Amino acid sequence: MKKLLLAAAIALLLGYGWNELKPAVSGENKIVVLEGEAAGWEEPEPAGKKLNIAPDEVYKGDLLLVNSRHSVPKGAKLPRVVNLFEQPELAEGIGVLDNGVELPPELLHRFAEMVDAARADGVDHFLITSGYRNEEKQAELYEKMGADYANPPGYSEHNLGLSLDVGSSLGMMKDAPEGKWLEKNAWRHGFVLRYPEDKTDITGVQHEPWHFRYVGLPHSAIMQKQGMVLEEYLDYLQEAGRIQAEVNGTAYTVTYYSMKDKKPLSIPIEGSYTLSGDNMDGVIVTTWDAGSPVAKEAGPS
Repeated sequence: MKKLLLAAAIALLLGYGWNELKPAVSGENKIVVLEGEAAGWEEPEPAGKKLNIAPDEVYKGDLLLVNSRHSVPKGAKLPRVVNLFEQPELAEGIGVLDNGVELPPELLHRFAEMVDAARADGVDHFLITSGYRNEEKQAELYEKMGADYANPPGYSEHNLGLSLDVGSSLGMMKDAPEGKWLEKNAWRHGFVLRYPEDKTDITGVQHEPWHFRYVGLPHSAIMQKQGMVLEEYLDYLQEAGRIQAEVNGTAYTVTYYSMKDKKPLSIPIEGSYTLSGDNMDGVIVTTWDAGSPVAKEAGPS
């Protein structure tokens, strides 16, 4: 009984309320987020598997923050990309704006799966208008469009290989069915609308209803439920230290580790995991049951 009261008190102090701890939403929309002692966390036994984390992991992964204050990490390994105009079979059924659009195959595959889900809902007029840009292409765009419409080279998510701009052949994304569907459903596939209209003071970027960023599950689901952009989410993880989330029946644990001292870290770990730096001072380790559907698809990082 004491543990139950403690969990409720902590949840209230954190601003979520007891209703947030109950499965308030059923079916495939179910997202439950717990944190701190309310999550009932127990550290894995030291005798279990160890994950060794090198300091440079801070600058690798799907959760890297790139904005006007944080550039693409120096010496970052450039993603392998394919030209969609030269290999149209890779984007079958998806329009491509011009012959310069390039994407990493992994990102294209994830986007194509999301488009397939949209088709099942009768939404099927997607265009890819921009994908990966090297710094030279970004510099050309910056010079042409100016600082109000483009980030300088090295400070754009397009230089990272985890983002793409999406259009619709039916009209502007803010009004088109494709834009509305993505805004509501992209999180299910690991994507987030990176620059919402109500977060411009945080992102420093004007509303871009066409720009979608891959962060992966469960992060996209938590960000959607909590109404956070990436800057807020990374701050949230650093402050909370550890959270748990249940998304569509899979239980995840997300833990933030500070790497400010630049020393290797060794932690006990159970199940499958992904590892990502934040491009600042920390790494995020996400674990889940090795027998879950997500684990079978993603596997260990």
